[in-house]
Amino acid sequence: MQQLYTTMKKFEVPNIYRSSFITAIKNKRKQDDKLKKDFTPTLLDLGDVQFYLARHFGFCYGVENAIEIAFKTIDENPGKRIFLLSEMIHNPQVNATLIERGVQFLQDTYGKQLIPFDSITSDDVVIIPAFGTTLDIEAMLNNKGIKTEKYNTTCPFVEKVWNRSEQIAAKGYSIVIHGKPKHEETRATFSHASSHTPTVIVNDMQETIALGKYITGEKDAHLFYDEFKGHYSEGFDIAKDLQRFGVVNQTTQLASDTQAIAEYFKDLITNYYNLTAETIGERFADTRDTLCYATNDNQTAVSGMLETEADLAIIVGGYNSSNTTHLVELCEEKLPVYFINSTDKILSATEIMHFNFHNKQEYVTKDFLPAKRPVKIMVSSGASCPDSLVEDVMDKLAEILNAREEFDNMKKKYA
Repeated sequence: MQQLYTTMKKFEVPNIYRSSFITAIKNKRKQDDKLKKDFTPTLLDLGDVQFYLARHFGFCYGVENAIEIAFKTIDENPGKRIFLLSEMIHNPQVNATLIERGVQFLQDTYGKQLIPFDSITSDDVVIIPAFGTTLDIEAMLNNKGIKTEKYNTTCPFVEKVWNRSEQIAAKGYSIVIHGKPKHEETRATFSHASSHTPTVIVNDMQETIALGKYITGEKDAHLFYDEFKGHYSEGFDIAKDLQRFGVVNQTTQLASDTQAIAEYFKDLITNYYNLTAETIGERFADTRDTLCYATNDNQTAVSGMLETEADLAIIVGGYNSSNTTHLVELCEEKLPVYFINSTDKILSATEIMHFNFHNKQEYVTKDFLPAKRPVKIMVSSGASCPDSLVEDVMDKLAEILNAREEFDNMKKKYA
C-alpha cells in the first residue's frame, strides 16, 4: 500500500518549491537504488566544503497532495473567501504563500481560535489541513453546508491510522496513541479513535511506563484521572479499558520511539497475563503497519548519514514540525546540529541563529563553522520543507565558504 502511494501519482506543486538540482540528485539515487536499501548520504564535494545530503528528505506524498489541493482550490474559487482550519503543513514558506494568495487561518497550530467559526457561511471554502481534523469540527462545518470532502487535504497515511484504529476497535481493543497531545494530527486521531473505542494518549516512554503501572495495578487507579487528565476519552475506565488494546501513532513521531513503546506494552502484557507469542493477540493488537513510510525513510536516512564523519549538521524545516524535530533529535546525539527555517538564519560566515526545540527558543551561535578545511556539513530537511529552500541553504553556505563557483559548476553537471 505504501509503495503504491509513492509511485501512483505525480503532483502539481508550484515551481517555487522545486529544485531541479535536488530533483536530479534524488532521481539518480532512486535509479541506482530502486529497492531503497542504500541509506548513505550523497557527497557533494566542493573542495573546501563537502555537503553530505541525506538519502531521503523533503516533501512527502501527503504534503505534495495537500499543496496541490490547496493551490487548485484557490485557482478554482476566485472571489470566494477561502479558509484553512489551521496551518496546512508545518512550513512557514508554504503557509506564507497561502496567506499572500488570500487564504485565512481559522485556528493556530494548537487549536486556538483566530477567526470565529460563527463568521463562516455556506458560501465560504474551508480546507482541511494535511493533519486532518476532529469529527466535531467536521460535523460543524458540514452542518453549515460546507463541503469538507471536496477540500480535504488529510494525508492518506494519517487516514490509514484512523482506519486501523477502527478495525481493531471492532475487534474489542482499546487504543493507546503515541503522540503529542496538542498536535493537530494527534487531536484528530484521538477524535476518530475515541468515537469507536476507549482511547488514551501517551507522549513518551515516561508516560508509557506510568500507564503500564496502572495496567498492572502498581499505581492506584484513581490517580490515573489526574495524571492523564485531558488525554483520555470520555468514560474511560482504567480498571478495565486496557485489558485489550493496540498502539497507533502520530505519523510524524520518531518511529523507533513508537516501536519501543509498543514493545514495552507488549512485554508488559505478556508477563502480566502469562501469555506466549501465540496468545499475545488475545490482549495486544499488532499495529506496526501504521508507521508512515516517509517519516521512516527520512529518519533512517539521517541515521545512515550519521555513520559518516562530519563537523556539523544543518536541518531545515518549520520549528513546529514534529517530523523535522525528530531529525534534529537524531543528529544531536552525534554532532553539533543547527535547526533553521530559512536562509536568513545563517547570519554570517561566523554566526547562525538556530532553534532549540527543547525550550522552544532561538539562539545565536558564534563560530559555528570550524576553521579546518574541508568543512564537512550534513544536510537534511523535514517532510514539509521545500527542496528549493534546501538548495538555497547550501547556496549560502557555499558562498560564505568561498565555494560558490564550485557549487554552481556542480549544479550544471546535474542539469
